[in-house]
Amino acid sequence: MTHPLVPLARALGQRSVRYVLIGVSGANLYGPSGQAVFTTEDLDLFMPPDPANLEQAWAACDEAQLELWLTDEPLERPRDRWLAEQSVRRHALTRATGPDDLLVDLTLVMKGFEFETVWAERRTFMIEGVSVPTARLLHIVTSKQAAGRQKDQLFLATHKDALEQLLKKQG
Repeated sequence: MTHPLVPLARALGQRSVRYVLIGVSGANLYGPSGQAVFTTEDLDLFMPPDPANLEQAWAACDEAQLELWLTDEPLERPRDRWLAEQSVRRHALTRATGPDDLLVDLTLVMKGFEFETVWAERRTFMIEGVSVPTARLLHIVTSKQAAGRQKDQLFLATHKDALEQLLKKQG
């Protein structure tokens, strides 16, 4: 069975889109043999606040046959530079949805971090032969702590021991 991120990651790579996988799905890649350790409802991709990059990400989502949404409304066409500029200015989150209840959030914000910092320290994992740039586990955990959302606090408290073990392995 194909990992749900593979078709999108392949399309993003072909378009040279800069992004890093963050959130729980990113943390999972640090687990034993990259197998899922934690559960998540979606995949989170952190992107730079760059309209040209965002336009390319939208096109990659189209290629991967994902539907695009801004908040709870479909992302209308034309998906042009003007729309991308407005999305960047507002730090708007784009949600991509696909088969099997796939949810992918394209976010321009990672609490506590600038994109360039995370990008410079990223790690690349191979998933089914496709490169997936991923934030350092320390960045993922620190961002979840800084966000202060109830679901993040619950995740951190519930998985404290497992996260500490994974962080020790990272050095």
